[in-house]
Amino acid sequence: MAGVPPESCAYALARYSRSPDSITESLEWVRSHDSAKFLESFYFQYGHASIADLGHIVLCLEGVSELAATEAEDEQLWDGQARSSRYQDFGKSGFVTPPEFNEEDAATYRTAGNALLAGYRHVHDRVFEHLIGRLPKPADMKQDAYERNLKARAFDVARYLLFFGIPTGVGQVTSIRTLERQVRRMKASEYAEVRDLGTEMVEACAQPPDCSWDAASAAQPLARTLAKYVDADSHMQQSRADLREWARQNLPVPAAAVPVDDVDLLKPADTHSDIAATLLYPATDRPFRELYELTSAMSSAQRNEIIDLALRSRTRRDELMREFRGGLYAYDIVMDIGAYRDMHRHRRCHQYRQSYNGSLGWATPDAIRDCGLSDFYADLMRRTLEALRALPEPGSHYLLPFGARARFLFKMDFAEAEYISRLRSGVKGHFSYRQVAWEMKCKMEKLEPELGRLIEATPPWIEDPLKR
Repeated sequence: MAGVPPESCAYALARYSRSPDSITESLEWVRSHDSAKFLESFYFQYGHASIADLGHIVLCLEGVSELAATEAEDEQLWDGQARSSRYQDFGKSGFVTPPEFNEEDAATYRTAGNALLAGYRHVHDRVFEHLIGRLPKPADMKQDAYERNLKARAFDVARYLLFFGIPTGVGQVTSIRTLERQVRRMKASEYAEVRDLGTEMVEACAQPPDCSWDAASAAQPLARTLAKYVDADSHMQQSRADLREWARQNLPVPAAAVPVDDVDLLKPADTHSDIAATLLYPATDRPFRELYELTSAMSSAQRNEIIDLALRSRTRRDELMREFRGGLYAYDIVMDIGAYRDMHRHRRCHQYRQSYNGSLGWATPDAIRDCGLSDFYADLMRRTLEALRALPEPGSHYLLPFGARARFLFKMDFAEAEYISRLRSGVKGHFSYRQVAWEMKCKMEKLEPELGRLIEATPPWIEDPLKR
């Protein structure tokens, strides 16, 4: 089947599953009945979710902030792509101003944002010149390919001065059921831009497409009747708020800080403690190891208090929150935001993040030091984070540079750990996530020697800067 609008396709496949007719006959039946008629006649026989899983929609979010793009992509059953910071110059695109800001806050934000973009252009030019001096063009490489590769490497460094307010575009393909879940989550977001995007996505489903391959599909709405369960996920919103308050009131004051590696791997032995710790992870700024040790030391009644609190606002329609899912291995990773944007694309794992507050400082690429830009870069980062802390949340998060560090939890099985370590450590990758991927392999070798030996990751000291 090709060229069939998503909703018609879903209804035809649903009818096909409960009818002796061929798919051709089922499609013809749907063609002769409008969507509302099918809904009236068959909806309750099939169930909404099973039908919504059969229709897939392509949506593009254009001119949205990098922050909004990251939030939109935070869906496990999601396929899509965002604009690449490696192959495009983001220095001339301006930036999105958070709608939460008043005039004074917006002025502070714009001043800091303009300084970051000026720094981005300056760093790119200096690093590009440095790379030309350090890496002569091979005789068998064309000049345009040589310059293109070095510019991409320079963008890899300069991107540390991009920030969440930079505009981007996202193209996604999802089932209508996944779209509903995505929209419900987005409508419950703390960010006004993300909430508004969720509303626009639903409105787009009820309209004819903006871009169409042929005239026949140009006039038909994408999902007029199927995209219907799209109210804000108030359970998730309330649960997160309740857990933050519980953590503030009940968790002990942290003892003297115990050093935790930037990539820390655990294999939780107790599921009850693991779920309680995972629920607290986004509500705090504590390492997962610390939270797991705390919940493991609690009584069952105390752990149940955390879990019951998280479920207090749940209705019959609400699925269990993602914190109740997991994998055999838990990687707690401190990395820069740019690396997270790349690692975030991996869907065969469960991901959780802590607040974007800039409290963990920033990463500094080696090339910054090599070009003599250390003082310039550090001063710009310092001034940016000072401005961020002076602005009200959540709008202040838009100013977070890609070079800022934050904490993220990735839960997965061994197959996914092997895949990420192998893929992301390759010489074509960005040096930041290459380091993370290599450390993931090393941690697995230490925890599970007989499995870790199976991971064929590339050490970060093996480089080929002219290879894309």
